[in-house]
This record gives sequence, C-alpha cells and structure tokens, in this order.
Amino acid sequence: MPPANSRPHPLQLNGAGPRPAKIDTSYSWLAAYFMLNLSLTIYNKAILSTFKFGFPWTLTGIHTLCSGVGAYIMGRLGYFTPATLGENENMVMLMFSFLYTMNIAISNVSLHEVSVAFHQVVRAMTPVFTIAISILFLGKRYTTLTYLSLMPLLLGVYMATVGDYSYTAMGFFLTVLGTVLAAVKTVVTNRIQMGRLQLHPLDLLLRMSPLAFVQTVIFSWMKGELDEVVSFCKTEMSASLIVALLINGIIAFFLNFVSFTANKKTSALTMTVAANVKQVLSIVVAVTVFNTKIGFLNGLGIIMTLCGGACYSYVDFREKAQRMRPPTPAFPQVSSNNGPILTEKESEELQNIRISTQ
Repeated sequence: MPPANSRPHPLQLNGAGPRPAKIDTSYSWLAAYFMLNLSLTIYNKAILSTFKFGFPWTLTGIHTLCSGVGAYIMGRLGYFTPATLGENENMVMLMFSFLYTMNIAISNVSLHEVSVAFHQVVRAMTPVFTIAISILFLGKRYTTLTYLSLMPLLLGVYMATVGDYSYTAMGFFLTVLGTVLAAVKTVVTNRIQMGRLQLHPLDLLLRMSPLAFVQTVIFSWMKGELDEVVSFCKTEMSASLIVALLINGIIAFFLNFVSFTANKKTSALTMTVAANVKQVLSIVVAVTVFNTKIGFLNGLGIIMTLCGGACYSYVDFREKAQRMRPPTPAFPQVSSNNGPILTEKESEELQNIRISTQ
C-alpha cells in the first residue's frame, strides 16, 4: 500500500511521456514578411527617385527573374528537392503564374482610373473576399471573434487612407476585380502548398517565377514600356543602377520566399490581414523617411489598424492553441507505482462500472 502522503502520478496515455512543446514559428515568418516588404517598398522608391527608373513592368520582371534564379540556386544547394509533377499539375502552375501576373496588371491599370486613396480602401477589403472564397469553395468556418477582430482593422485602413475618393465606372470595376484576384491568389497559394500538391515554397517559386517573367515581358511589350527601357539603357544605364536593380531583385526573391512560407504556416486570411497592416505601416514609413504629411484622421486610422491587427493576431493565436491542444479522454488509463497500466479490456470494464453506478 502506497504511503498516505504520496502524490498521484500524472496520467499516462498509452504509456507515453509528456510531449515537448512545439515551437510555433509562424509569427516569426510574418515579422520577416513585414521587414522585407517595407524594405522593398523603400528601396523601390529610392530607385525611382535616385535613378528615375519609372518602369513598373520591367521592375516586376526583374523581381520574377531573380526569384526564379534564387530558387534554382537554393535547389542546387540542396535546400529542397523539386517535386515531380504531371501534366495537370504543370497546367495548375501555368494558371497560377497567369493569376499572379494578371493581379499585378489589373492593379496597375486600375490606378490610372481611380485615385490612390480609393484604390487603397477597396484593396483593404481583400480579407472579406478571402473569407467569402474560403467559405464558398473550401467549406471553412470562422468564429464570431474573428469577424469582430477584422472590423477595427478595415475601419482603420479607411481612416488611414482617407482622401480624394474619385473613380470612373471602369476604374471601380477593375479595382474590385483586382481585389478579388488578390484574394484568390492568396487562397490558391495556400492550397498549392497545403493541399494535394504539397509544394515546398521554394519549389513553388521555382515553377511560378519563370512563367511570370515571360508574361511580364509580354505585358511590358504590349504597353510600349519595353521600347522605353531599351532607350533608357542606351543613355542612362550605369554600373550603380545595375547593382541597385540586382539588390532590389535579391530582396524580392527573399520576400517572395518568406511570403509563401508565411502563407503556408499561417493561413490565407492571416496573410491578407498582414497585407493591410503592411499597407498602413508603409504610410508610417512615408511619414518618417520621406516626410509625407498626414492629417489627424489618418494618424488615428493608423493606430486603429495596428490595434486591429494585434487583436486579430491574439484571436488567431488563441484559436490555434485550442486546436493544437490534445483532447482529454473521458476515462484515461491510470498507472500507479504498484501496478501496470490498465489494459484496454480493464478500462472498458471500469468504464461500465462507472456508468452503472451513476
């Protein structure tokens, strides 16, 4: 008989000891996403102001080209093994790259038809479209707290970007279409990495980037930008600009890799929320670095957006912790110092006795 002052041992399920705590690195990847995204934004503005390199399609082409080369080098170094895809999977990659390019194209075209403030406000609705797509096509469900946490975030973006809301009918349509495509791209990126394909983020980047680069060059040619770039290179190109564009492309490679990884480790909705917070942080950077003037309502919106992002992060973290918590069995197997763990048959008999005595 055990001593009276002995304490019971913790319940052992199937003889297993306590599991080591699993480190959640998703927020570390999100932090890296913010840092690289803001760095690329500042660097793009620096290139535009210092070298007068105002060719957005060419800059996007440099980003996709460097991303493809970077992913190839990482593959050769053994950081990942490219998956073997069939014809259907390769067609999915082609469609995904086209979706990636079209999202950029429509966003650029719509900016010529609407004001920047209107464009930012509509793009801030991307989390709403992401939720709708996830519910309709993926059967996902979200808690009431998740919906409530998004409200200050959306209102904060509206206040932070308040200004001249001018637009044309075509501009309104294109801006909404671009927002829907952005939501679709984020959801598809998550499904490609977490669904049947299970592609590594670098593998996805390796397959998508060359296709997107070719499509970007075609769009640049159709817009007449390619001829302007050729003329610019003949007269204005310098060694310092080449180095600056190369560094810009390297930052874009790491940003795309981190963005895909963060999407895989979190969710499509979390990435769209992060994009909204990043948009407001870009305003903060513009104020501190480029001395941009903002009003009281804009400043209040920035604070509200950051608080909304923190609120969503807290709700997401708590719900994720609840999902990862192992369920507690109604009648766990009991072990003691003087006897073995109860067998499955003995556990069933003990369970029947407890039920009959209630």
